[in-house]
Amino acid sequence: MFKIGIDIGGTKCAVILGEITDNGLQFIETSFFPTIKDYTYTTTLEKIDDEMFQMIKKAKLKTGDISSIGISCGGPLDHKKGVIMSPPNLIGWDNVKIVDYFVSKYNVRTILENDANACALAEYKFGAGKDKNLKNVIFLTFGTGFGAGLILDGKLYSGTNGMAGEIGHIRAADSGPVGYGKAGSFEGFCSGGGIVQIARIKLLELFQMGKKSSFCESVNYIDKVAAKDIAEAAESGDGIALEIYRTSSAYLGYSLALLIDLLNPEMIIIGSIYKRRENLFKSKCLEIVSKEALKNSVSVCEIVPSVLGDDIGLYAALALE
Repeated sequence: MFKIGIDIGGTKCAVILGEITDNGLQFIETSFFPTIKDYTYTTTLEKIDDEMFQMIKKAKLKTGDISSIGISCGGPLDHKKGVIMSPPNLIGWDNVKIVDYFVSKYNVRTILENDANACALAEYKFGAGKDKNLKNVIFLTFGTGFGAGLILDGKLYSGTNGMAGEIGHIRAADSGPVGYGKAGSFEGFCSGGGIVQIARIKLLELFQMGKKSSFCESVNYIDKVAAKDIAEAAESGDGIALEIYRTSSAYLGYSLALLIDLLNPEMIIIGSIYKRRENLFKSKCLEIVSKEALKNSVSVCEIVPSVLGDDIGLYAALALE
């Protein structure tokens, strides 16, 4: 069974041709390219369309050989209507009828799903939850954005119009870094951009006290600090960088405690930045979870990094059905 996967992110996109067999999921060909920042979506859709066409042609397949097209994209979106609705990380993508677009071109069943939901299915089917007979699993994105994909009673739960799991939008503090258009939101504290915002606040405080930083030369370079710089400094033992990660880790812990108390999951899987920097997050995060969440619920919930890692977006788009 051949499938096409499309992974649309705030910074990059991927198109995947895959085949699902009795032995699992096999990638036949993948293509990556930057999400085109031209304040419209048409150029990116045309690029995706061209990559799909070339893949099908190269594999000597016909359109009729493709059983489905799965599209994973950051929300908000309406998966039932197949419409992307102005995601904060995709400027200009306003009410994009993306399912209609690809159905009109390929006449193939096309599924649109929030990236957190799609990643939850991918980890549930092919990753950390594979072959474990789990019923209640949560996947947390932790990259450009912060959202939850929910597997409840063995099924994907997306809510009335696909908006379930938007934990990143919940306000965690009265003020703080901005995420999802809301200062102090969980996404503001638990995302790549959020970590950078925390760093800028900490660095400004540091420089105003006449102190120095190992990863930022002066106040004039604050706006040039990247998440990678902060992570590398933290892993080298820089005090300010470690403090930045402790702040992010604490709010991650509060978000996990909220989800554990509310949904009583068996497993929470955390992707992207947490997967890559688990050593910087785990201790403080679990300390907060232990302190805040109900003991009986914590005792049955395993908190783990994504198994699929940086490939999860590829699996996610192909996991949709």
